[in-house]
Amino acid sequence: MSCSVAVCNSPVFSPSSSLFCSKTSIISQSPEALNLSLTHLKPSSSSPASPSPSSPSTPFRLWLQKPTSGSLLSTPSSSSAFFGVFDGHGGAKAAEFAAQKLEKNIVDEVLRRGDRSGVKEAVKDGYLKTDAEFLKEDVSGGTCCVTALIQNGNLIVSNAGDCRAVMSRGGVAEPLTSDHRPSREDEKSRIETSGGYVDLCRGVWRIQGSLAVSRGIGDQHLKQWVISEPETKIIGIKPECEFLILASDGLWDKVSNQEAVDIARPSCLGINKLNPLGACKKLVELSVSRGSSDDVSVMLVQLGRYL
Repeated sequence: MSCSVAVCNSPVFSPSSSLFCSKTSIISQSPEALNLSLTHLKPSSSSPASPSPSSPSTPFRLWLQKPTSGSLLSTPSSSSAFFGVFDGHGGAKAAEFAAQKLEKNIVDEVLRRGDRSGVKEAVKDGYLKTDAEFLKEDVSGGTCCVTALIQNGNLIVSNAGDCRAVMSRGGVAEPLTSDHRPSREDEKSRIETSGGYVDLCRGVWRIQGSLAVSRGIGDQHLKQWVISEPETKIIGIKPECEFLILASDGLWDKVSNQEAVDIARPSCLGINKLNPLGACKKLVELSVSRGSSDDVSVMLVQLGRYL
């Protein structure tokens, strides 16, 4: 499996290099190795260097590793793959934990059921199990997640939080997820029904005056209202399904779904040399040029190889 990724850190946060998988750290000579192109775009020198209390304290977290022998994703000839973007807040621990555990927990649940009709429940249980395991660590912080499981010609996309998945279907942007924010009427109603409150703080809707997302892994102090249950959509991969963009809210707050597809498409299709990594970098740079001070994380997966 392969993907292209570009990352830009919030100018108010400078993470250690250990938060990022480098190309050499995950690619071996084995034919089963996973291919990853990763570019880390550093903020400009004019950006502030000291952290801000209101800023996200975790950058994009990516974890790709060789699947264990016998797993759903371990056969080179299979058309199965797993991709994810994890955008943390309140520390790096939740994003790191989810990036390491979520794939295995989801795949284990899929294999345990062995029933294609139960894949949504399998994904849900994978998210819930990962959340429960992290809460046992008794560590603060949380993370938003968007994941894509490709299996048997199906694209299974799930999210908890405001990371988003958008697919290009013949050049038309098709959002496959809906952001989980307290401003969403159904999320607001769920929170208030369970005894919480949502209010507007400096132009941003927040739970208990604190968190601006209503679902995610972790966030123990708000767990009564910030649930880890994902929303999942399954679509069959058809020839018109060109590519999938997985990205954090740092992109989507500044770039529309259709604009992202329009920018990425020339680098992903046609007879010219394909450059999906260049497409990711363009999207990151556009968001930054429009004033994004958030972490911007973009992953692009070409779907044609999974037909």
